[in-house]
Amino acid sequence: MINELDGVGWSSMGHAYGPADDVPVWLREMGSLDPEVREKAFGNFYGAAHHQGDVYPCTAASLPYLFALADDPATPDRASVVALLLSIGREASECDLDAVYFTPDGTESTAHADVVAQMRERADAFVRYAADAELLVRRAAIEALGLFLDDADLALDVLRGRLAAEHGTMERLLVVRTTADLALRLPAVHAAATAWLDTLIGESASDPDIRLAALVHRARCTPQRIGRDLVPQAIELLRQSTPTPSHTSDDDADEPNTGEETGTSVPLLPEAQNVPPEIAAAFEDLERHNRVHAPTTSLLRTFHAVLDARIPERTALLTEQLRSSDAAVRYDAICMAQDLMATWRGDHANLVLLLADCLLPDDPYTAAAAAEALKVLAPVSEPAREALASYVDMQRTVHGGDVWAASQSQLRRAHQEAVLALARFEDLRALPCLLTALDDDVDAWRALQVVGQLRQAAGDLVPRLTRRLAGADYSQDGFGSSTGALLPALAALRDPAAIPALTNAVTAAIRHENWRTAATVLDALSAFGTGAATALHVVRPLADAQDIDLRMAAAGALWELEGNVESVVPKLHDLLDTHEHRTAADVLGRIGPPAAMALPRLRSMLTDGYEWTRIHAAAALWDIGGEAEAPAVVETLLGAWEKNDATSNYVVACLHRMGSAAAPALPRILAELALSRRSGHFGSTANDEELQAICRAIVTHLV
Repeated sequence: MINELDGVGWSSMGHAYGPADDVPVWLREMGSLDPEVREKAFGNFYGAAHHQGDVYPCTAASLPYLFALADDPATPDRASVVALLLSIGREASECDLDAVYFTPDGTESTAHADVVAQMRERADAFVRYAADAELLVRRAAIEALGLFLDDADLALDVLRGRLAAEHGTMERLLVVRTTADLALRLPAVHAAATAWLDTLIGESASDPDIRLAALVHRARCTPQRIGRDLVPQAIELLRQSTPTPSHTSDDDADEPNTGEETGTSVPLLPEAQNVPPEIAAAFEDLERHNRVHAPTTSLLRTFHAVLDARIPERTALLTEQLRSSDAAVRYDAICMAQDLMATWRGDHANLVLLLADCLLPDDPYTAAAAAEALKVLAPVSEPAREALASYVDMQRTVHGGDVWAASQSQLRRAHQEAVLALARFEDLRALPCLLTALDDDVDAWRALQVVGQLRQAAGDLVPRLTRRLAGADYSQDGFGSSTGALLPALAALRDPAAIPALTNAVTAAIRHENWRTAATVLDALSAFGTGAATALHVVRPLADAQDIDLRMAAAGALWELEGNVESVVPKLHDLLDTHEHRTAADVLGRIGPPAAMALPRLRSMLTDGYEWTRIHAAAALWDIGGEAEAPAVVETLLGAWEKNDATSNYVVACLHRMGSAAAPALPRILAELALSRRSGHFGSTANDEELQAICRAIVTHLV
């Protein structure tokens, strides 16, 4: 992060300056012959002058030196320098060039405009780089032509020449895309550029992938002209474009090619000690999702973006992609299909079944991606349940009951993802694998994500979970704590056998002054209701704790375990004036009319500036005050929903409880059901499906 800027805009982060030209050493070292020095210098630049893609005054000040490096044939790794120039220019050009931005230290900055101006002044350099002998230099330069060359006729001529001169698929596809970029940026060349794209589409002797690219980018340039024949034409060209997949090591024998021609992957997590497995896996997932396996993948993603809400057409295209004879095309289609189903409502059963067809026993790399998508898409992915169960059973039969811990990473991941997806459907056929994970302590953290779904197996699961809870380190919190997933799982299973272990866990957390974990355990105990009354001797003293979060959790637990209105309601009323006011309102709402003393304070919360505070207060008002509060409650709920769509699940849950009193909300409910795009809390598929179900129930009651 840039903290200070000197007179020319260099970051003063402790880097050494060159003695003669006042250029930071790490900038000059980007041209070092030593690969390690060069790699460190590039890392320093990205960290100091292009952090997370940002553009600062020092970034603009570096451009003459970067261009000098790129111009020098003796510079090692010139391609990385040109790619860096492209990245800086692309980020700057996406900003509002008339706006004034601020550096992290509050200094006004027009660096984005300065960068774009310099890029356009030096656009002739990109023309030279586009004809460079080095392929990777050309690849970065071609894209820059569409962004920075203002001579439209020259730019189009250069691009025509590059298409004729290039032999690599990636470069030729990039030329076609850049032509569309140019047409969209410079209206003066739009007609000529689209006419050339039309010519490329009609050249039957040309490579089908180039014709497909021209077709897609022609539609991108003139979306108003998209007709019914576009997708069928694209599908036919896609069928004709079937590159042969290649394979790598034995462990990844069925993994689609990830080499230079189809996209590379860069590790995102540096080597570190004691990194929690969940965090390491998250970085691995991010790296994996950034891979591109087929040359046409970027093109097809663009096509889906162009088609946008045309769901039948996109479904037809994805059907072709998922049925492709090329493993790389099929693999990259999995994520696109997931994106479609996670973004748009509708009957996606056919796409789900096509994802299920990707659960191939001889291709664990693709099977893992398909299983992960099916897991994320639950409950929409229900039609794939039997395929998942068959896949899990087959793996256990072929590779043994301990396949969850298989030494082959791709096989292990494919199996685990399929088990997790199956468990999301509350399917007990996932249980043996989850028990293996817990008993052998191999990737048990993954199993803990879903074991709460299997309430029918509580007798098998709870003893294993409580043993883990007893061995937890209560001196640690956050990522260092092993209780994070155990507690919600035990709460979801609701087996009374867990109550003694949870009670002991509260005591242990308090002993270590780990208030947050103690509060989380109390929340888990609350799920057992009066069945956990044996824990009251531990809970009662905590209802007066100094820590607000702990006091709130204890007050909520007191109500669920004991139900004593006289002792709990005053405590909850006081908590309405703390940062736990929303949770306090929820508990008061569950208490209902006996919590009437809180009504005046809850009414005052309806004017709070934060919509989440307003809806929690409104829901509690209804649950406590009933019909008399209905007009204000409905008005507040609808206002919050209009302001923030993420509140929708909470809003409609309250409207559903209101019955006929929710009649004024019917137009908004019907409007929600008419939407094609998903909504709901966190934008998750499951939340949107729940939202639709509750909305339909409200309509059934009111109409």
